[in-house]
Amino acid sequence: MLASVTRPSRARNIQGFSLIEVMIVVAIIGIIAAIAFPSYQEHVRKGRRAGGTACLMQAAQQMERFYTANLTYQGSPAAFACDSSTDPHYQITRTAVNTRSYTLRARPRGAQAGDSCGDLTINHLGAKSPTTAGCW
Repeated sequence: MLASVTRPSRARNIQGFSLIEVMIVVAIIGIIAAIAFPSYQEHVRKGRRAGGTACLMQAAQQMERFYTANLTYQGSPAAFACDSSTDPHYQITRTAVNTRSYTLRARPRGAQAGDSCGDLTINHLGAKSPTTAGCW
């Protein structure tokens, strides 16, 4: 009779992931994040810009109310306050004023300073700049 020799089984149950598999997953997540994060940042800038334009329109309405009461734009407020979510990102100021005309500017600041639209302006005629699509 032959004696049976037990050999260690090579087909063990291996559980878990190999280092290569984990590195592939990390690389895929990195690629997705590199594509998605700039898109997310631009989406946030657009949302803040919408708040800035809304605040600028409110300031224009305040200027018109001032003119209705005083028949001049001179003496109107030089700066306007926005709501707490817009105020850290835009500064609303009156840049030019005389008896019958004004120009208001929303200057991006803080995290919004890199906005591609730059300063937003509106005047007494309702003319808005920049005229680039998506800025207003």
